[in-house]
Amino acid sequence: MADVSVRPALPEDAPIIGAIHAANFSYLIRIGSGETIHLDPSSFEDQWAEAIEEPPSAKHRTIVALDDSRVVGFAAIAPTEELIPDADGDDGPPAEIVALEVEIGDRRKGHASRLLAACADILRQTGATSVQFWCVDGDTSREKFLTTAGFQPRGVRRTYDLGGGMLTENAWHATL
Repeated sequence: MADVSVRPALPEDAPIIGAIHAANFSYLIRIGSGETIHLDPSSFEDQWAEAIEEPPSAKHRTIVALDDSRVVGFAAIAPTEELIPDADGDDGPPAEIVALEVEIGDRRKGHASRLLAACADILRQTGATSVQFWCVDGDTSREKFLTTAGFQPRGVRRTYDLGGGMLTENAWHATL
């Protein structure tokens, strides 16, 4: 059995996080809009290096999933200003999983579940009572994953203009 774990991201993880993010985001754009866009991993790398080295607050965290010593996924959490009340009207301290991505070849090995569990643990420690996640419309595998993990759609959407097509995301929510 492989040694799998989750740990806080380190500055030297930024290149692989950037590569995973660029590849997965290109894939999600294709699912959501039909557009084929190549994204430069180095631009993602720079952003993740800054997020890891100088997070905007103590509640901003980036973590990585490991298979032995190899980074195979990452997640990032943050407080959010986009407060969307949950179904019972309880706003709670708003928190969001802003990214949860696993290397395409390393999916279905439990890495996303470990990352999600670690995010939930960290958010509970920071006082969050609920969490939201934005899912690309049409990403049925992620929707199934979120449903299995106890998330529910909120009925709120946001749309981005990609220049040649639109990308729509749906808000999902879970109580911690």
